[in-house]
Amino acid sequence: MIVAPSILSADFCNLGDDIRMVNESAAGMFHIDVMDGVFVPNISFGFPVIKAISRLAEKPLDVHLMIVDPQRYISQVRDCGAEIMNVHQEACVHLHRTVEAIRAAGMKPAVTLNPATPVETLRDIIADLHMVLLMSVDPGFGGQKFIESTIGKIGRLRNLIAETGSAALIEVDGGITIENAPKVAAAGADIVVAGNTVFSAANPKETIQLLSEAGV
Repeated sequence: MIVAPSILSADFCNLGDDIRMVNESAAGMFHIDVMDGVFVPNISFGFPVIKAISRLAEKPLDVHLMIVDPQRYISQVRDCGAEIMNVHQEACVHLHRTVEAIRAAGMKPAVTLNPATPVETLRDIIADLHMVLLMSVDPGFGGQKFIESTIGKIGRLRNLIAETGSAALIEVDGGITIENAPKVAAAGADIVVAGNTVFSAANPKETIQLLSEAGV
């Protein structure tokens, strides 16, 4: 399974060290959460920090915009070095237009669903997506408890992908631990985002390795 450490949980006084740790680990990408204090009840960081991360990162950047009107920032996200631009279905009135604009800008389009949003809402767009991110906590803060009903939701999304012939990957974010990662993998997830579990660990690289083996 691909592990995407969430930079939101990194040590911002030693961010360079944490980025280098991820570079040297079994992680497959960096997960970068941008919060605006409007769409979610928290504020994280913006484009200057993402640009700084991209200068050191040796793995792809998955930029997750937890903001209103994310389509306004497609060019800025691209210019920060993002490979994947991830927008919330709930924040996009014209989701197809936004997805096409992300692809036209040279990035891989991904769409995120909040815990209460059914996977069926993506039936008519999922064939156009590189990835779907299922939030397994309510977005806005790290360190929350995993919502158990996400396991069934992963299975429903896997079925939808099969029914539509989509090649979309399934990413899961929120409350991921060493203990529940095998269940997430068994349900059909391809990628897990892990924040506190990685960056609060005594040995973050070992923790990333254990998470990556959860699907074995």
